[in-house]
Amino acid sequence: MVTALTVPAGAAQRFVPLPTWMDGEAEKEESLSDQNDEHEKRRKKKESIIRKTTVAYGIVELLKRSKKLDDEEIRVDNFLISVSKNVNPSQRSWADIDSVGMLSSGMWLMIEEPSYLNAMLGGEACYDRISGRFLAVEMKSAPQENVGKPAEAKAAPKNGLNDYHMAGMNALAAVAEESNRCHLFARLLYELYAHEPFPDDAASTKEPAKKRLRSYNEYLMLPPEVASDEGVFEIDTIPFQIPYIVRMQKLGIPASICLMTQNLLEYALRGDGRQSDDAYESLGVVCQDLHLLLLDPNRFLFDHDNQNIDNMKILYREGKLYGRHKEETLITEAFCRISPGKSEAFFVSGFSGSGKSMLVNCLSDKVNAVGGYVIKHKFDVLCLCPLSGVMSAFNKLCLMIKGGDRPVIAKKLMEEFGAGVGLLIRLLPNVSALFPELVSSATKVEAGDVMNARSVSFTLLRFMRAVTSPVMLFLDDIQWADSTALDVIHTILSDKLNSCMFFVGTYRDDEVQVDHDIFNLMRELEISHVHTTKLSLAGLDQSDLNTMISDALCLYPRICKSLTEIVFQKTKGNPFFVLEFMQSLLSRGLLRYNSLQKRWVWNEDVIRGEEITENVLHLLSSKMNGLSDNVQTLLRVMACYGVKIHALVIGYLSETKEYSGIRNGLEEALEGGFIVKDEEECFQFVHDKVHEAAYNLISISERKQFHYHLGKVLYSSCYGKDVALTIYLIASQINHGKEWILRDDDLRIGIAELNMKAGKKALDGCDHETAYSYLCAALSLLPKDHWENHYELSLRLNFLTSSAANSCCQYDVAEQILRRGLTNARCLDDQLPSYLLLSQILQAQGKVNDVYDTCSAILTELGESIPESYTLCKSARMLAETLKMYEELGDKWLKGEKTDDKTLHTTLQFYNVIVLASLFCKSFSMVVYFTCKAVQLSLHRGLCERTPLTLLQFTSIVTKDDNAVLCYRIAKNAMSLRERFDVEAQIPELYYNFYGRIAWRFEPFQAGIEHLRRGFEAGLSSGHADMGLYCLLHTIKFVLFSSPSLKSTLKEIDYYLHLLKTYKSVVTRNYLLIFRETVSLLIDSGEATSIQEKAVFGDLNDPGNKPREAFFHHSAIRCYWSGHTERCRYFSEKSMNLTGQGGQPTAYIVKFLFGLNCLDLLRNNKQVNKSREGIRVAIAAMEDAATNSEWNFMNKLRLLEAEQLTLTRHHWRAINKYDASIESAKKAGFIHEQGLACEKAGFYFKNLDRNNKKALEYFKQACECYKEWGSSVKVDSIQKEIDSLNVKEGSK
Repeated sequence: MVTALTVPAGAAQRFVPLPTWMDGEAEKEESLSDQNDEHEKRRKKKESIIRKTTVAYGIVELLKRSKKLDDEEIRVDNFLISVSKNVNPSQRSWADIDSVGMLSSGMWLMIEEPSYLNAMLGGEACYDRISGRFLAVEMKSAPQENVGKPAEAKAAPKNGLNDYHMAGMNALAAVAEESNRCHLFARLLYELYAHEPFPDDAASTKEPAKKRLRSYNEYLMLPPEVASDEGVFEIDTIPFQIPYIVRMQKLGIPASICLMTQNLLEYALRGDGRQSDDAYESLGVVCQDLHLLLLDPNRFLFDHDNQNIDNMKILYREGKLYGRHKEETLITEAFCRISPGKSEAFFVSGFSGSGKSMLVNCLSDKVNAVGGYVIKHKFDVLCLCPLSGVMSAFNKLCLMIKGGDRPVIAKKLMEEFGAGVGLLIRLLPNVSALFPELVSSATKVEAGDVMNARSVSFTLLRFMRAVTSPVMLFLDDIQWADSTALDVIHTILSDKLNSCMFFVGTYRDDEVQVDHDIFNLMRELEISHVHTTKLSLAGLDQSDLNTMISDALCLYPRICKSLTEIVFQKTKGNPFFVLEFMQSLLSRGLLRYNSLQKRWVWNEDVIRGEEITENVLHLLSSKMNGLSDNVQTLLRVMACYGVKIHALVIGYLSETKEYSGIRNGLEEALEGGFIVKDEEECFQFVHDKVHEAAYNLISISERKQFHYHLGKVLYSSCYGKDVALTIYLIASQINHGKEWILRDDDLRIGIAELNMKAGKKALDGCDHETAYSYLCAALSLLPKDHWENHYELSLRLNFLTSSAANSCCQYDVAEQILRRGLTNARCLDDQLPSYLLLSQILQAQGKVNDVYDTCSAILTELGESIPESYTLCKSARMLAETLKMYEELGDKWLKGEKTDDKTLHTTLQFYNVIVLASLFCKSFSMVVYFTCKAVQLSLHRGLCERTPLTLLQFTSIVTKDDNAVLCYRIAKNAMSLRERFDVEAQIPELYYNFYGRIAWRFEPFQAGIEHLRRGFEAGLSSGHADMGLYCLLHTIKFVLFSSPSLKSTLKEIDYYLHLLKTYKSVVTRNYLLIFRETVSLLIDSGEATSIQEKAVFGDLNDPGNKPREAFFHHSAIRCYWSGHTERCRYFSEKSMNLTGQGGQPTAYIVKFLFGLNCLDLLRNNKQVNKSREGIRVAIAAMEDAATNSEWNFMNKLRLLEAEQLTLTRHHWRAINKYDASIESAKKAGFIHEQGLACEKAGFYFKNLDRNNKKALEYFKQACECYKEWGSSVKVDSIQKEIDSLNVKEGSK
């Protein structure tokens, strides 16, 4: 009985019997004969096939869900099609099939496509491609009788069969029923696609197998040579073996449907000798295949008629990642975790060809989708410039920055670098594209350039802080990177401020040892608390490999399983090996395209029997050996340069006689899949193994000579041209032939000059390791008499090499090379640059006495007089003379033109260096002498680039309370000279001297903080780390004196401590630990904020021990805030005695707290005379300081005055002074001193014992201030006073 489907009221669908719908499809196809547009005709036909396949999919889903069906129920007239009336014109034309129903069972299924996929797959890009459908089915109506119900219990059989036998019989019955369904569904498929009845004898014949084959010959009218005498077909000419399947193919039905129908019939013919290995096992598998046809019809459903049958190619999915879903999820989640100040690292290891790069590349689209940037670099074994590769990746980022981000990033870069942005442009020339109107060129590289790998790392870090979007840096094959390049990664990732980078590094785990720099980087990142993920890739499993092969051959996965098993055994699932193995099968004819069945075919037994290597390198080498000479030569040449080569180099070489044919080999190499051309006009190998195989085309014994000859040819070809792009390539190739170069005296000088140019270029680009390598190569090529016969070359090369060694922190080597050059230099002018560099090298090693001796000797040579010693009286007179001279010449002199006196510039440079050295090894009088001499020299001989620093050194040394105004004016004038001179390289020293040592007397502490931070960062970026670290210490000092938050100060100190792990500066680290311990004590007495590492102060009785001053300073500060008056007095006196001539801000802070402490002692009648003298000294110091800077010192003066007035019982005057101090501290932003003034006022009123309410008011203000400051110690202390007063008030 046929049950009608109930159509929901108001439904937009209309139900059509399947035969009627098929007639309509046939009419549409017949109407296509009048269509003139072939593209449109082909497209309409494909759409019809998809509609029919959608119907077939719905029907087989219904059959799967039906338990028992009669043969009559699996016929076309038992099915209905629901077609939507409301099809959106923009929707794909085959999306109108909504559901399929079965009349007999009353079931119908909705066929749906998820909306998100519909949006993704909708819209066609061209006529020849049809988007697929990811369909899902939903049961909308249950079967009406016993369909789907559990089977009722049956009585035990009476024939004596046990359960085991019954189960076997039931299984056989189920197989028979499934076989019958497959047969009936095959009939239905035939009628659905062919639109003609399926003949009753279509799947049965009584003819013997061989006779049947001959009948196929006659039917298809094949030429006699196709079949042998016995009627056995060659593997690539076997047609479909059931006549009516051949009929389907003749009607233009796709081979995929023909193959499905044949395999269904083969299953139905199980047991009569006609079943093949490809026969279906169930309708469930059929359903999977139909779903696959709809999902990707262009690959699996339609015939590939657009390919040349005689040269069919395996259609690999480009960019498709197989079997890595978990890994893809892992790397995606890692990227999603990054945020400003929270970067991550992701390491992927595995054998070559395991798909490491493809896994990473799959993330690129996701990064771009969220507005991020992806930058990449690939290292290779022949790469000589690892750091340059990393910098080139960041340089590309500058050009990738989107239009909307450009002005924002340009502004941030200017805020970050200021006038020092030229230093960044030196590293990343493309930065100038962000603001060409502001910057025209990079910073000039001065003699004795002191930039190094650490300064490069820090500069790139500062650049990354300005990039507003997340950046993924992918470095491939980092097993070829060096520690210098990897240190850059560590520096950026460990930044806790604003940089936001996701680093991915891939490496071959079979090519690295446990001591490789990669593992050191991992350890350093873990120590720096950078979230790090490590992933190892193995080969694909058989299931994923089968999917890959199925996609490539455009065949159902079930059919490919036998081939997959063989491929897996040979390749272990290595994706790249799989690709090459498949290509090998194709090239050897073991994998063929059957033009009759329109599918790939193979013979498993033949493939298993063949001796096919299990080494991918051997496969590639064998393949390359069969290439033409031009292609082989091209591959050899490219292999010598690494994984890629610029097209310009190919052009240069092709112009030569020796390599004229390589351009002709390009097309064949591209066509053969050995190389590709990228967007940078470079040709690169498609894989490392291809590069390795190409390099193996050159025998090991011939490689040196091949490299050398290649370099010479390129050198000759580029002679007289701009070789900026090729100089590294030329030098690196020629250097392989050192043994031949040394035999030719004329050639060796030319090659030495070439290497020197390459080294200079690397130095200019801050790749110091590479520069050192080329420059050492140049030195080794010079003949023994080079100083006599090639003096200028020797002098310049010697200096550049020592400069590179210095930048690589090889100080001993640099010093050795310099001294050799100084010995051979012919005059003082030739020696001066080397002596200046030598002094910098000695200073970097802390050899201040050697620095002093060197500079002293050179200044003497330059005509300056250097006394053995100098008295305080003489230095005072000389200071007065210098100040008078400045006041007489100052204004006119400052407006003068810049002098061309190079000797003045050099002399001042040495004076600048000797001033720093004398601070550590000579008396203060000598320091004053040198600064005064330098200023007088400049006043006499004119202005130059060294004048601003000379003036600032002078004022920072000699400024005292009585000359502070004049010295500040001199310093301000010096800073104004920055606009006239290129002093970018001096910024750390300028900022340290002005903001750290002078400006605080007149300007707010807070004003100097940002400039000192910039000086610190500029110092680390430019290689002047010592001056940068001085700026850092003064930054923290001023932050502590003015900090609105102790916790933010502690966080900043911890950041700098973390950063200094890279710089290994023990002294600076020790000072930072001193600051940290003070802040920690102020927060919570160190209970929760202290760390295990502590400062080391050394011998406190040693006068030369600089940390002892900091010890006494900070001990005084800590004791005061902790309420230890006696200890505070002791440490304050020690501190003030050590301060001596230095009028630095710490001394004033100590004097201020010492004065308050003396008032407390005097109030308790302790050490009365000493205390009164201490109060007088403190107030006098604050009066002098407040005269110039009310902002920094007026609140301190008013608080001392208020406390003093309380002792003399001037009540109202004291109250006014307290309030004035509170207001002044509030205005200046000194929240801690505002709290201190409130606390002192509160105690005053409390001690009066007559105005507890007023005391309570002040204490509450103090408590709020200390809370904001972040000192729980002070909050707890004041809270006790508040509680005590509340109790008193409550008892009244």
